[in-house]
Amino acid sequence: MREIVLDTETTGFDPKTGDRIVEIGAVELMRHVATGNTYHQYINPERGMPQEAFEVHGLGDDFLRDKPKFAEVGQAFVDFIGDSKLIIHNAAFDIKFLNFELGRMGLPQIPWEQAIDTLAIARKKFPGSPSSLDALCRRFGINNDARTLHGALLDSELLAEVYLELIGGKQPDFGLSTRAEPKAGDVSSEWTPRPRATPLPPRLTEKENAAHAAFVGTLGGDAVWLKS
Repeated sequence: MREIVLDTETTGFDPKTGDRIVEIGAVELMRHVATGNTYHQYINPERGMPQEAFEVHGLGDDFLRDKPKFAEVGQAFVDFIGDSKLIIHNAAFDIKFLNFELGRMGLPQIPWEQAIDTLAIARKKFPGSPSSLDALCRRFGINNDARTLHGALLDSELLAEVYLELIGGKQPDFGLSTRAEPKAGDVSSEWTPRPRATPLPPRLTEKENAAHAAFVGTLGGDAVWLKS
C-alpha cells in the first residue's frame, strides 16, 4: 500500500482571489514505512509575496523569482502522487490549491476521496485538544526543533510520523532520512530550514478552519477515513 504525505505553502488563503502555491513537499510511505523517496519543489507564484505569508514560510520574491512555474512542474507532481492516498493535515486547504493549479493546466482534479485528513483524525481522537501539527508533535514526543518556519518537505516528514501515531503507532523500522544524504539531482536536496526571530504563527487560521469545516460538511460529518 503506497501513501503520500503531502504539504504545500502558498501566498495566502484563497486561489480564487489570486493566491498561488509556492512550495510542495511530499514523502512516500510504503506499507506505513518511509521509503526515502520524496518530491520537493519550490514554485514561482507569478505574483508578489504578501508579508503575512512571508512571515509564515520565509519564501520571498527574490528566492522564488528563478523557480519554475506550476505549469512547468505540475505533470511531474501528478506522476509522483499517482492514485496513492494523500495524507494531508487540513486536506481541504491543500487540495483546493492543488486542484486550482491543475485546473489551470487542464489536468484532472484530485478527487476528495483520495485524501486522508489527519486534522479530522486528530480532532476525533482527541476532542477539545489542540490539533495543530506542532501540538501533535508535542503530544507524541516527535522532535520538531528544526521547524522554525513552515516548510512543505519538513512538515510532510513530521506529519508522516504524526500520522503513524494517529493510526496506531510508529512501525519499528520507520525512519525519515530524506535530509541526511541528498542525492545529486534530487529535487529535495535544495531544502534547508531558515531561522526566524519571532515565534511561529499558528498553522490553522480562522479561514483555514472554515475551509476545513466546509470540507467536512461535504462528507456528511465523517471525515476521519475518507471514502475509498
